[in-house]
Amino acid sequence: MNRLPTDDGAGRRREVPMSFRSLTMIDVKEVLRRWQATQSARQIACETGYDRKTVGRYVEAAEQCALPRDRKLSDEEVHEVAQRVQARPLLDRSTEWNEVEQQRDRIAAWLSGHRPLKLRKVHTLLKREGMQATYWTLRRFVIKQLGWGKPCTTVLIDDPPPGQEAQVDFGRMGMIHDEHSGRRRMLWALIITLGFSRLSFVWPTFRQTTEAIIEGLEAAWKLFDGVPHTLIPDNPTTMIICPDPISARLNEVFADYVQARDVWVDPARPGRARDKPKVENAVPYVRESWFDGEHFTGLEQARQSARDWCWEIAGTRVHGTTRKLPREVYETIEKPHMLVAPQQRYDVPTFGDPKVHPDYHIQMLNALYSVPYPYVHRKVHVRADSVLVKIFFATELIKVHPRQPPGGRSTDVTDYPPGKSLYATRSIDGMLRKARERGVHIGIFVERILQGPLPWSRMRAAYALLRLCDKYGEGRVESVCQSALSFDVVDVHRVSKMLKRATAPRARDADGKVVQLPLPLATPRFARDPKHFATRSPVRGKEGV
Repeated sequence: MNRLPTDDGAGRRREVPMSFRSLTMIDVKEVLRRWQATQSARQIACETGYDRKTVGRYVEAAEQCALPRDRKLSDEEVHEVAQRVQARPLLDRSTEWNEVEQQRDRIAAWLSGHRPLKLRKVHTLLKREGMQATYWTLRRFVIKQLGWGKPCTTVLIDDPPPGQEAQVDFGRMGMIHDEHSGRRRMLWALIITLGFSRLSFVWPTFRQTTEAIIEGLEAAWKLFDGVPHTLIPDNPTTMIICPDPISARLNEVFADYVQARDVWVDPARPGRARDKPKVENAVPYVRESWFDGEHFTGLEQARQSARDWCWEIAGTRVHGTTRKLPREVYETIEKPHMLVAPQQRYDVPTFGDPKVHPDYHIQMLNALYSVPYPYVHRKVHVRADSVLVKIFFATELIKVHPRQPPGGRSTDVTDYPPGKSLYATRSIDGMLRKARERGVHIGIFVERILQGPLPWSRMRAAYALLRLCDKYGEGRVESVCQSALSFDVVDVHRVSKMLKRATAPRARDADGKVVQLPLPLATPRFARDPKHFATRSPVRGKEGV
């Protein structure tokens, strides 16, 4: 009989007959049962189909073990016979195997270092030093002796309680037509699989952003008419910004969403797809059963098709593991344990950390919002949705504004420091009121300045006059304004020059404090007596005015 040289996996070679067949325990039991029934080796071979020489070896081994023929043999006795026949002595290891064995420590260091080398590179380095062993001998050695490339093993974990968890993952489907852009785009599917019932929801999308994920989850809760207690997602940055096996940190927008829906998140460990096997196994099933071979005219049609497929096809099939209908299990057992489905749409917010500008405003989403003046030049934290913009400093809510469109502005004048609001709001009435408080003629002077069309330069002139009151005193400015008005001179620069030339008399009040007195004005050069302008004839005893 021809013999074929084989390798036992440890570098030892042995001769094996090409027609050799190792019988199973059932086969050996059948041979020994017939032997106990006094059948000959020829008859056993004829009725079982085994080779007569093979049968002869098992019969010979049974006789050597002195097995009885008057009772049923135990499994241990049958195993002993099988071992006598099927065991083969191992020969010495090959030269190539021994050659690789001598480099065991170096190979282990190369494969497990800080930057592990590829096995092909290891073989190249060893061959460069004169090693004759082939790559395949090296490969068998590291697998057998060093445990390199062993197949992954896992532990079968019990199903979670009903309504407890949903596993989330993205699956790549293929190219479809985008009706908005008019071109073909890659379609992704957000897949949510409930851990107990195995009911799945598929949300087709072109994007993998946080907004797209939240949109898909909201659609899933609407179909399920409930929300699971825990989500087990992968580690995309749109959900997890700090992947960690123990203390992963959620994206701020996604964290705000799960808080709003009162859901816990338990992300899978980075690079460990086995932490969410139910949704991982669903990805190829979704691609093959729903997407492949279909033609979608756009995203909306794909979403409607996926929704119907989840409920009518995937939900009503016999699941390969549970051997039950996922939709039936969900409706009868799992649904009562789910959280109540949300009734209102979740308004996806935007977060930012702008700095308060010197004008007491921040810029958020291309709009301006005022902030109280004590926080100028400081960074604040902002949460903006479609309705409100909330501004926080540390954990304190310091301001709330209605959301403005791009280019808009929301200003609260109380956010300005005292005295700044009038200037910022350009209030004419407020400016006149403030000027009249300083003096009657100052009020008239400011009113004359602001007459007619109101460009910003006129208001700057009014502000300049009020600043002169702070510099020279209200009494002196009041006197100068009175004089200027008598000559119809409405010019702040002239008033300023008059104040600079004038010498202000000083006196002390009752408390001994130095105060400025109103500036006495000289009689105008061409002034006439008021009687000259009388319009009525003088009456005896009285003077006409």
